Amino acid sequence: MPYTTYLVEKGASHSFVAEAKPPTVTMPRIKALMTGSLPGFIDIVRNLNSPALLEDNVIRQAKAAGKRIFFYGDETWIKLFPKHFVEYDGTTSFFVSDYTEVDNNVTRHLDKVLKRGDWDMLILHYLGLDHIGHVSGPHSPLIGRKLSEMDGVLMRIHTALLSKERETLLPNLLVLCGDHGMSETGSHGASSTEEVNTPLVLISSVFERKPGDMRHPKRVQQTDLAATLAIGLGLPIPKDSVGSLIFPVVEGKPMRDQLRFLHLNTVQLSKLLQENVPSYEKDPGFEQFKVSEKLHGNWIKLYLEENNSEVLFNLGTKVLRQYLDALKTLSLSLSTQVAQYDIYSMMVGTAVVLEVLTLLLLSIPQALHRKAELDVPLSSPVISLLFYLMFLVLSAIHVIVCTSAKSSCYFCGLPWLAACGVMALISALLCAIVSVLTKMFIRGSLPSKVAASWEYDIVFLHGLLLLFQPVFHFSDAS
Repeated sequence: MPYTTYLVEKGASHSFVAEAKPPTVTMPRIKALMTGSLPGFIDIVRNLNSPALLEDNVIRQAKAAGKRIFFYGDETWIKLFPKHFVEYDGTTSFFVSDYTEVDNNVTRHLDKVLKRGDWDMLILHYLGLDHIGHVSGPHSPLIGRKLSEMDGVLMRIHTALLSKERETLLPNLLVLCGDHGMSETGSHGASSTEEVNTPLVLISSVFERKPGDMRHPKRVQQTDLAATLAIGLGLPIPKDSVGSLIFPVVEGKPMRDQLRFLHLNTVQLSKLLQENVPSYEKDPGFEQFKVSEKLHGNWIKLYLEENNSEVLFNLGTKVLRQYLDALKTLSLSLSTQVAQYDIYSMMVGTAVVLEVLTLLLLSIPQALHRKAELDVPLSSPVISLLFYLMFLVLSAIHVIVCTSAKSSCYFCGLPWLAACGVMALISALLCAIVSVLTKMFIRGSLPSKVAASWEYDIVFLHGLLLLFQPVFHFSDAS
């Protein structure tokens, strides 16, 4: 990619390595880029058929501000933002063996749309490189040819934007990025270094640099792009964004603007912290933010006095450093808060789901029988003992976990009556599974006549019987 390499090394650009958080699949990554928030693992399922994105995001804010947005490429964007694009043409990512037409269907719009002046934002999502990785891996000879093709596309867009700038005298911004990386096998979705490291290149004539000005790529978070684009476009930062302004982008601006941009970002992050952390006032990031605001107020007083002395510059530099430290701490604190999963509640839910599925699977042969009978006897002292033992063990675990947990837990927050009900359900489901397995074992290990005369009783929660009554007919003998 010679043209891209020139822009990164010597051109008017800033380049970064943007870290994507897992899961490194397309839909959650687009969501992170546009909302600045950290998607959860449920988004892996949603990736298969993306619903409309309801969270606050840059696309929604741009549309509300009257920006005309065009899109061509991966149809995931159209599903996430169904009513936001003035003009669009989606391509499906289902046929991974296609790495030619899927990109040609995007490129064919370029010449016409770049000559038009009726759009404010143009988004292109190419799939070919990703498809080659899935089919042939990252070391395929097809990779080089595809990168060369993408380099040509970037050159066409950049030269067209420069030509437009000479007419309008207004700077444009070209963003080159990837939604995720690629593992050594060509796949993605996990958290390996190759999968989470993505390129991020911001290209604009306002980033012009002097000869010899070497800008080494810095590490940023992928979520930082949303806040940076919002500030650059004069839009509100998405309210759930945990990202920070990529400061080199505004470093060439006057001190007053730099401080204002940083203040906007820290205010947004501090509000998000207040909404999510009850003891936010003790958070180091919030304390740094308050100090930054106070110093910023002192700087403004000096500025309004038209004091252009070295004192003003030194104080401004101090405020900048304070804001940047506050941003880093707030962003890290919020990211950690969002990434803390409620493991205990998830385990409880998983136990209930697995027990129900196991019981249903064991019941299928009985349900498919022509008599469709499922006998669940109700009077075994052994199973009754198992039920009470399970209930006592689960109650003890619940008390230990909820009294020692440092973070908030949904299940621990339930009233004791509701929590006991859940634990009773888990115990009852386990007894039901043991009941069915015992019956299957006896029927399978004894002669049919003996099995038919074998009498055994199992205690089972009456509520569970009522739950399954519409599906199964319980014999009178039970």
